[in-house]
Amino acid sequence: MQRFEGYRALVTGAGSGIGAAVARRLAAEGAAVAVTDVDADRASVVADTVTAAGGTAVALRCDVADTASVDAAVAAAVERLGGLETLVNNAFAGTPETELLELSDMGEWLAAFDVTLHGAYRCARAAMPHLARAEGRGSIVTVGSVNGEQDFGGHAYSAAKAALGSLTRTLAVESAARGVRANLVAPGTVDTPAWDRRRPVLERVASHYPLGRVGRPEDIAAAVAFLASRDAGWITGVTLPVDGGVLIGNVAMRRDMREPAAGTPAD
Repeated sequence: MQRFEGYRALVTGAGSGIGAAVARRLAAEGAAVAVTDVDADRASVVADTVTAAGGTAVALRCDVADTASVDAAVAAAVERLGGLETLVNNAFAGTPETELLELSDMGEWLAAFDVTLHGAYRCARAAMPHLARAEGRGSIVTVGSVNGEQDFGGHAYSAAKAALGSLTRTLAVESAARGVRANLVAPGTVDTPAWDRRRPVLERVASHYPLGRVGRPEDIAAAVAFLASRDAGWITGVTLPVDGGVLIGNVAMRRDMREPAAGTPAD
């Protein structure tokens, strides 16, 4: 399908993982894509794969924690692509797996918010005037997390992801009159390069998912593309879990509860 023929999109954190998959999906459906990342080389690699596949892409460096960098990237994307209909807020900062009150002197906490939450706000603010000129096609899709819905650890990361839900709802209400929609996808565990050093953990985590596996970046990209497209033209302000069912049930826990402990007779 060419749902994005004539669309111009900017994707943050698109140098790898979910962001790269989103950039490729939107381009495959006809969009011209600004591939942005704090690592300009990684952005260039992804943009090259898009163009090699017959799509249109430009690579731009964008540090979402820096207002000047965001404003410059959005302006460059609009200049080089000719406009902007779609913004995908994907950039985030991870945090170490530690107890909440053991985070180091608020530094890790603040860093998570500055990139994940404040970065999405900076990008939305810079992109909004251009999205509002898109004649009702303007859309912001933000990548949140199931961590923003329940406690799965990574506490500063999770709190920042939860705050994205509130930001999305506010954007949806305030931008509706401008013809711009705002929605959020909440992925479960996704097999990205961040897991390369923790493959055994990822394999164990998969057993908790009702659908029997962790997600792939392409799973999230498909949901982002839906929410950004006119197929979702009457949807705004929602959080869409894309999570293999983990928010509705934990398979491993259910299995453990069904199996009697060793030496205990079953009822």
